Amino acid sequence: MTTRQLLEIAFSSGRAGSGPATWGQQAIWDAVSRLAPADAPRYNIAAAAPLDPGLPLPVLLDGLEQLLHLHDSLHTRLVPGDGGRLRQVVDAEGRLEVQVRRCTEGSDPVETGARLHQELTALPFDTAAQWPIRVGVVEAGGSARYVSLVLSHTAVDGTGMNRLVADLTALCQGTSPDELAMIREPAQQPLEEAEFQASERGRRRDEGARKQFLRKLRLAPARLFPRPGEPATPSAGFPNAVLRSPALPRAVERVAAAHRVTSSSVLLAATAAMTARLSGSAEAVLNVVVSNRFLPELTNAVSVVVGDGLFHLPDATAEFSDIVRRTNAAAIGAYRHAYYDKLRLEAEIGQLTAEGVPLADRSCVFNDTRELVPASPGTGTGDDRTTLTWPVEFEPRPGLTYALDALQSPDALSLTMTADPAVLPRPAMERFLYGIEELILTEARTAGAG
Repeated sequence: MTTRQLLEIAFSSGRAGSGPATWGQQAIWDAVSRLAPADAPRYNIAAAAPLDPGLPLPVLLDGLEQLLHLHDSLHTRLVPGDGGRLRQVVDAEGRLEVQVRRCTEGSDPVETGARLHQELTALPFDTAAQWPIRVGVVEAGGSARYVSLVLSHTAVDGTGMNRLVADLTALCQGTSPDELAMIREPAQQPLEEAEFQASERGRRRDEGARKQFLRKLRLAPARLFPRPGEPATPSAGFPNAVLRSPALPRAVERVAAAHRVTSSSVLLAATAAMTARLSGSAEAVLNVVVSNRFLPELTNAVSVVVGDGLFHLPDATAEFSDIVRRTNAAAIGAYRHAYYDKLRLEAEIGQLTAEGVPLADRSCVFNDTRELVPASPGTGTGDDRTTLTWPVEFEPRPGLTYALDALQSPDALSLTMTADPAVLPRPAMERFLYGIEELILTEARTAGAG
């Protein structure tokens, strides 16, 4: 049995101010605002973990209050303005609500925490009226035994959440906020990042990145997959498939080492190859989600710095070993030009489209989250077989052919794919995911034999 309680953490004397939203804040806000309300929460960034043997609840609450002082993104609201542009408002004071579940003897804090985490993750954020953070705690025997952090994606990306979890852990272990701030230098706050973006240096970077993006848009094919006919059920959702492969983590690393490339390039290469095979095109074009922490000031930032890079591989039907090597080189170019003002880029794309200029297909999305979202402990099954499941259907997403994410799990690598069933029906999605696994495992055996 559990009881519920709502606690509030009083926050005051924080940094305050207002200014333009950053490129990342604006881009994520625009993406979420276009989703159906029921679909918006899947953009939330969440982390949860059991606390064993437990932590005094006052220590955890004090750590959360100190965390608010360290990171302005946690007490920042985003207010829509003229022309679709947002303004960020950093509040100097306010209250952070903490949902507490108290377990009686015999109740499992981990099960209770998992249910609480699911509840908090499933709720959308009103980023104009609310702070973009939600906290849940399970208490048992006088100690906090489970903690759940859920943030709006407008406040952090995966890397930012990792920093946040590490900072909260350090604060609860006795590290002072001043010590942490010194360790994390340099780390721009969102208002400081927006100031950089408006500077001459920031404007040059934006202009150069948009120029390269538009150049690739003109070079790559305008469509990869054949246009679908009328779907049998126009309102049908987009299926989500999850392939869990215990063999892939070691195979990916072996291929990466053999070709002296990153493991992310191996996964991207296999995705590009399967895109070409199933589309019947010789080329692959992927919209790749990029962390963008290549500027020293952004390395330790707890904010949303992630952006989209356009990856184009002209010959994606070659031998896989060749695709892997060329993917690594092409990916570097895509990543370097993924930090820009997306609202301005979309305006330029709209102008070119109105003029009838053929532009590349950007409907295929790849996101490697393995280094961004660590696996939750204790969730491994010990099963060494590859499995494919269909856990959910999402609301239709106009303009999307598929979105593929690589996820970390304790003893396996998981590939999750959401696709338009009119373009990639379930059997094709199956072939796509198993094809990625087969390409990498076969190449790994070749590398091992060499």
